Amino acid sequence: MLKKKICMIGTNAVGKTSLVRRFVHCAFSETYESNIGVKMEKKVVKVPADEVTLVLWDLYGEDKFQQIQMSYLRGMDGYLLVADSTRRKTYDDALALQEKVTREIGKFPFVFLLNKCDLANQRDIETGAEGALEQRGWQVRQSSAKTGQHVEESFLWLANEMTAK
Repeated sequence: MLKKKICMIGTNAVGKTSLVRRFVHCAFSETYESNIGVKMEKKVVKVPADEVTLVLWDLYGEDKFQQIQMSYLRGMDGYLLVADSTRRKTYDDALALQEKVTREIGKFPFVFLLNKCDLANQRDIETGAEGALEQRGWQVRQSSAKTGQHVEESFLWLANEMTAK
């Protein structure tokens, strides 16, 4: 069976842990859980040619930690880049992180999730931002760990991209 490493990348409190919990355990908690270091989860999924074990590295997202965080990315096969759609700064930080990952580690398949779309009335990212990124070839989705919107399909799309090589 194939094994693929997926890293969850984004600054703190954007919902990386909640997205992993939703995908692996079909659960959501309103309680904020801060990571210190890395937390790993696994889930076996079917892809067209086989089954693959996804090893999910949920990295903590303190802004000061971003230099050290790069070492956790070594050996990854793809990543989910996560921003909080209610906090514009996390979007800008995610764009900077994606550039840094590409520059220092290389190009990998990824999905950019604008998380917390269930809080649409608090959205702090201008309409059309996704379209500009999609024109650059990015996979961009509005997600919600709370409702499950676009969570499973994002992980599965990434699994398919990583195993298609």
